[in-house]
Amino acid sequence: MEAPPARTTNGRRAVNDERTVYECCPLCESPSVLHHLDGNCSYHACYDPSLSPVIRWLRCLPCGHIFTDGYYTEAALGVVFRRSNEGQRGGYDVEGQRHVSARMVEKVLPYASGGSWLDVGFGNGSLLVTAREYGFVPVGLDLRAETVASLAQIGVESHCADITTFVRDEPLTVISMADVLEHMPFPKVGLRAAHRLLIRGGVLFASMPNVESAVWEAWEQQGTNPYWGELEHYHNFGRRRLYDLLREHAFEPVRYGVSERYRSCMEVIAIRR
Repeated sequence: MEAPPARTTNGRRAVNDERTVYECCPLCESPSVLHHLDGNCSYHACYDPSLSPVIRWLRCLPCGHIFTDGYYTEAALGVVFRRSNEGQRGGYDVEGQRHVSARMVEKVLPYASGGSWLDVGFGNGSLLVTAREYGFVPVGLDLRAETVASLAQIGVESHCADITTFVRDEPLTVISMADVLEHMPFPKVGLRAAHRLLIRGGVLFASMPNVESAVWEAWEQQGTNPYWGELEHYHNFGRRRLYDLLREHAFEPVRYGVSERYRSCMEVIAIRR
């Protein structure tokens, strides 16, 4: 059955007081969507009882994309950002994360060996400080002010800003969006910003859960998929849908890999045209 219409408040459609409803699929802009399933986010580390414990997921009929029925308002995001997962905090598992980050950097090296590296949503900062070891000039963006302050303390340029509004005089060589696109209400806007900031031939590194993986399929059969309750995610991508989206925004995928950061995740390297 199709998702029921949402109520309207002050000219803005809202699921409730905390989410603004998508008028259509945020990727292909089709209004033809179906209710996919409801998830429970009450166990999430950033969950607050003032938020709804239910996440309603929709599926777009034309393009197959799976997304939540709405995205958090600024007020609701303020509640979410009061807390963070342990792995998002500066200094988390420094030694172990260095090895994980090094393998990520080494996947980029065949396509870029220096220049400025912008990490969007840098979390614990491991990828940036490791990229610095390899000779890149690190720059970080994150929406948690405390996270930004912790990275600045160790001498890394960092900004509490969204990539969609970020401005830089010199173009960047690498942009990493490691487990970021699924957090953005409108991923297409984020990809347009990345294209604007990168040099021609620059590298985009993106990672996120893959709904087409064998692990995801097993979870679905067992009814144990943890991502339906992921409170900070608005999207679930498959490899094919992601590749189509990248090409639509003038990025050519050149490498696929399995991510070590999170379960059932993929890593894709794409070159800016």
